[in-house]
Amino acid sequence: MSAAGLEASAKPVETESDLKPKPAGPCVLVVFGVTGDLTKRLLFPAIYNLARERLLPEEFAIAGFALDDFTQDAVRDRIAQNLREQAGDSVDDATVEWLTSRLFYIRSTFDNQAGFEQLKQKLEVLDREYRTGGNYLFYFAIPPEFFLEVAQRVSAVGLLREQDGRWRRMVVEKPFGHDLNSARELNRALTALVRDDQIYRIDHYLGKETVQNMLVFRFANGVFEPVWNRRYVDHVQITVAETVGVELRGRYYDHTGALRDMVPNHLLQLLTLTAMEPPGSFQSHAFHNEQVKVLEAAPPSPPGPRVGSTVRGAYTSGAMGGKPVVGYRQEPDVAPDSTTETYVALKLAIDNWRWAGVPFYLRTGKRLRLRESEITVQFRNPPLALFRKSSVSLPEANSIVIRVQPDEKILLSFEAKVPGPVVQIKPVAMRFCYRDYFGRENRTGYETLLYDAMIGDTSLFKRTDIIEAGWAVVQPILDAWRESRGEDLRMYPAGSDGPPEADEMIQRDGRKWRPLGSGIPC
Repeated sequence: MSAAGLEASAKPVETESDLKPKPAGPCVLVVFGVTGDLTKRLLFPAIYNLARERLLPEEFAIAGFALDDFTQDAVRDRIAQNLREQAGDSVDDATVEWLTSRLFYIRSTFDNQAGFEQLKQKLEVLDREYRTGGNYLFYFAIPPEFFLEVAQRVSAVGLLREQDGRWRRMVVEKPFGHDLNSARELNRALTALVRDDQIYRIDHYLGKETVQNMLVFRFANGVFEPVWNRRYVDHVQITVAETVGVELRGRYYDHTGALRDMVPNHLLQLLTLTAMEPPGSFQSHAFHNEQVKVLEAAPPSPPGPRVGSTVRGAYTSGAMGGKPVVGYRQEPDVAPDSTTETYVALKLAIDNWRWAGVPFYLRTGKRLRLRESEITVQFRNPPLALFRKSSVSLPEANSIVIRVQPDEKILLSFEAKVPGPVVQIKPVAMRFCYRDYFGRENRTGYETLLYDAMIGDTSLFKRTDIIEAGWAVVQPILDAWRESRGEDLRMYPAGSDGPPEADEMIQRDGRKWRPLGSGIPC
């Protein structure tokens, strides 16, 4: 054997176990708003899943901070009960016990500096008892109006300083700002306290496997990337439909609305992943650079109302699952004359070499008929001359549908001949369901993001310029709607597909929305 061969044979072979993620390093997770709804529904189930998958270190503890008058044992019992209810028969009681025994509670309001002094003292104790090395991940599961005040008070007690190899990071929930100016102000204020790479602006959609798979689907498959451009694609649709109403968030939602709540973050993140150029690497800066380019290529809207390119609506009373529900204006803590939208549809353009002339249609709404989030890439029609006289029906355009939720899957539609003597064409679909290949997992979408924050990987979090570029896309729409004073707000009954004006918007371009609930279920 040659020297080169001997060298190659001596090189360790990478095994499947080498590719599995390793437990994160020592740290304390500090959860502001530990008794809140977000923590209950999403955050602690994700922490439980990480613990069960052995991705949390032994040197780990949780410090919860909230204003509710609970004892530490009561908070632990609430979390344990919720985890058992969500996991059902598959619950791992040992993991629940391991996790909740490491949960500690500090009761304080966010404007009480003494509470933050108490937090500092508790963290020093946890460092000693659990050997967490002074590494702290601060999670802001709180209303956005408290983001800056809490960050400033944490900084005032010295908990954001990094020294002697210790790291300090902040995870900030959406919405990051209320408009472009407030987002810029919040960015400036936070980066006066910490470096930008210490701020992890979270969008839980980026934790979903189908969303992350967009990069692999596009760039690891030579059959798709050559046709992913204006020459072959007719248009793109991005839908995030929800069946829930505003529930107990009326006070927050009535000052926010569907556009602010969903478009600058969830929908535009899906758009950037669909439209971006291949990054030079999987390094976070390369990934983020391409996302920013997409958003900066969206031309600014002209002043005044954008006739034909935006629709906003609000749900009225109706039925969901056979049960009556009230309209938005009758929800708790919502103004009876509110002009806040619960539905928005808009048309965007990406003015670059790949996508010039290809419209992107986005829609999202509450109290719609079905819960569904998906991306549809609709290809151009083929030449039809061959089929006009010989076929009963003409071919339909092909499409690729990437379903994000509720059932994660990818569908590829194409035309096939119906068996028989007559040339009859019918669309059929190839279906890839995640659970068929990888099994069904009870995940919230936060697992990957929390793990990445613990190991310092910022790839799936949003950089300052991405936040501001997203707000720059929607700011002209916000300005136009403010001028119209709600005169263009369209009503739609709960349990429907949204206002008919949204259908008219896309039909004016000779297209139609993909119906909710289309495709083969998994």
